[in-house]
Amino acid sequence: MTSTEPSTGTLPPDERPQAPERGGERETLEGFLDFQRASVVWKATGLSDADAARRLLPSLTTVSGLIRHLADVERSWFREDLDGQQNVPFRYSDADPDGEFRVTEADSLAEVIADYEAACQESREVAARYDLDAPSAARDGRFSLRWIILHMTEETARHLGHLDILRELLDGATGE
Repeated sequence: MTSTEPSTGTLPPDERPQAPERGGERETLEGFLDFQRASVVWKATGLSDADAARRLLPSLTTVSGLIRHLADVERSWFREDLDGQQNVPFRYSDADPDGEFRVTEADSLAEVIADYEAACQESREVAARYDLDAPSAARDGRFSLRWIILHMTEETARHLGHLDILRELLDGATGE
């Protein structure tokens, strides 16, 4: 979809993965996080680039900006904090703490979503190397993988609520 095509006003068929109803702890935790991640993509699909970048609030909050923020947060918690990787790319910086939220209608929503999905896959690959009780390499080992997964579920779900509201305001599309 290009920035000149109108938003659809409808959500695509719901093919989001469901968390297991009777699974082990890790499978259940990861299943709920993956459901939230898939819901972010599902809620944004069908918006035009222009609508995804449209500001409806006094802040820089937009659909594309929220998804870019979530990509940065995925990379921060899993690659940088849990795995101890250096030079992880982020859009925010000390000089521009709102960098990930700075989008225009020239930013492709498809590319924003693809980057978010790549960040989520990077997170899954990092997490697969650790036990749930493994301490983070950064932040003095204060956080376990279990805590990071729960925190990312909360972070993703909170911003998904913002996406719900923005999507309804933009084109009227609603859905669970």
